[in-house]
Parts: sequence; C-alpha cells; structure tokens
Amino acid sequence: MEDSVQIRCTRCKNVFRDRAKRLQSGYSRQCPSCEVVLFFDEDSPNPHIKKAMRAARRLRKEMRQMESMQPGRATAVSRRFSGRSASTAQDEGADDEG
Repeated sequence: MEDSVQIRCTRCKNVFRDRAKRLQSGYSRQCPSCEVVLFFDEDSPNPHIKKAMRAARRLRKEMRQMESMQPGRATAVSRRFSGRSASTAQDEGADDEG
C-alpha cells in the first residue's frame, strides 16, 4: 500500500506527493516547482489543501486498520519485562551449578 498523498500547489497548480503521516495540522511544505510554502490545516479555506488533508486522514486510518489485521505481528514487549525474564533465566542456570 502506498503511503503518500497527492497535493496540488495553490500557486502553480502542479501536483506532487508527500507522506500521509506528515500531512497533519500545523505541517508546512514547500512546493518543489515554484517553492511557495504551503501550510496544512484542517480549517484551511483552500479546497486543494482540504482535499489533501482528507486523503491523508483516510490513508492513515486504512494503514492503522491494515496493521491491526496482520496476524503474524508480534505484540510489543517492554524492555523491563524482557530484561527480567533474561535475568531470571541466568539465575536459574547459576542455581544448577552450585
């Protein structure tokens, strides 16, 4: 699945792509062709910005759903927990020696 969204420049009308994870309120990006700075906000009056923000939000939601549906994905284990189990295994080995 592609993680980028099309953005249409407000000044030169060229279309370029940026990652959906980056496109959130408060993000700004420079157009690669005319170098105008575009500011991304949910409440933007510009329809091109609004469209890009909606597409990014929808894509992020789809990516979260895809990640949660993957069955082979291991759950994250905290470092503290994994550290304890490793030290416990070492302690048991030390008890067998003596």
